[in-house]
Amino acid sequence: MLYQQIASNKRKTIYVMIGFAILVLFIGAAVGYVFYNSAMAGVVMAAVIAAIYMGMMIANSTNVVMGMNHATEVNESSYPELWHIVEDMALVAKIPMPKVYIVDDPSPNAFATGNSPKNAAVAVTTGILSRLNREELEGVIGHEVSHIRNYDIRLSTIALALSSAIAMLVNLGMNSFWWGGGRRRSNDDNDNGGLEIILMLLSLVLVILGPIATTIAQLALSRNREYLADASSVELTRNPLGLINALRKISTSEPMKAADPSSAALYISDPFKKKRSMAHLFDTHPPIEDRIQRLEKM
Repeated sequence: MLYQQIASNKRKTIYVMIGFAILVLFIGAAVGYVFYNSAMAGVVMAAVIAAIYMGMMIANSTNVVMGMNHATEVNESSYPELWHIVEDMALVAKIPMPKVYIVDDPSPNAFATGNSPKNAAVAVTTGILSRLNREELEGVIGHEVSHIRNYDIRLSTIALALSSAIAMLVNLGMNSFWWGGGRRRSNDDNDNGGLEIILMLLSLVLVILGPIATTIAQLALSRNREYLADASSVELTRNPLGLINALRKISTSEPMKAADPSSAALYISDPFKKKRSMAHLFDTHPPIEDRIQRLEKM
């Protein structure tokens, strides 16, 4: 059951990432068609902007994310128990020892970031250290180390970069419109008036709704990776009860104060405790009840 769930979640993640990349190119084509009179120019522009954003994010993800969440790097002498748990989980997962950070916040939570296992980092709040016992903390650290081992941290970075690229494309298109772009077509294509209007409307709808679809895809990717990390944590610890009890304590805690909103999807649980949205499309995490039910079946 465990390995079947891991394999299923990996397949779903591949589908989401492929869809994400296709969505970026389609939005680029729509922006190019509407505002620059060339769909191909928009596709090329989208690919270039996405590549630039991914390069920037991958190179600086750890420092940027830790800075946004006010995390402080610690060592073995200051937090020996936490350090040894991270070390043990990294050893079992067969990855290099990640850097360890502390976020000064009474709400129990944790996250991992970085662009690869070689330069990854794990952060936990002071609240999680004070409320969880060792068994529960091992489950949480196993979850975060699994994000590192499964390259979820890189996927999250790429998803954020693609979202930023789409926002940039839409902004470029709108700026071009206000400066006179997108108006040449009326004089060039009068012979295909009906088809032209339909294509123009479809492209405008894609440009307008594209960022919303991107957000949904990004959050769907995040939710799917949480299920995979839960299952992988059990694989590392051989103890589903530790993570189950940890999730129960985290679910009944108060919202975080130090978390950055753009990093919310990285945490093991929604740091702001938002109410569940319709059909869960805009949720950063799957319901904890569902996660616990899956863990109980392992």
